[in-house]
Amino acid sequence: MEKAKEIIKIAYNTLDDKKGEDIKILDIHEVSTIADYFIIASGRNSNQVQAMADAVEEKLIEHGFEMLNKEGYHSAGWILLDFGSVVIHVFDKEVREFYCLERLWGDAPTITPQNL
Repeated sequence: MEKAKEIIKIAYNTLDDKKGEDIKILDIHEVSTIADYFIIASGRNSNQVQAMADAVEEKLIEHGFEMLNKEGYHSAGWILLDFGSVVIHVFDKEVREFYCLERLWGDAPTITPQNL
């Protein structure tokens, strides 16, 4: 879990630095086997969404974390970065509203980086 917490802090701060909006951290470890945490953030347009995903990927790899998978980069409506225990979702605002992961994973508590 310490590795996941470090990933979360780095990703959260990077998304915030890139002006990500409505950044949420969901603790899904008790409701799913997919991962321990989801980080969800929105960008205003596809360029910002890609820039946010690029920055997170670069920063986490720079810190020695291995990305297992990346999906949706070219469409940039929903980019998923899979770092194993932490999955980062970077959305265009409209796509985020449509899929509403926060509602889908409503049983998972929302946490803040300070509460890790």
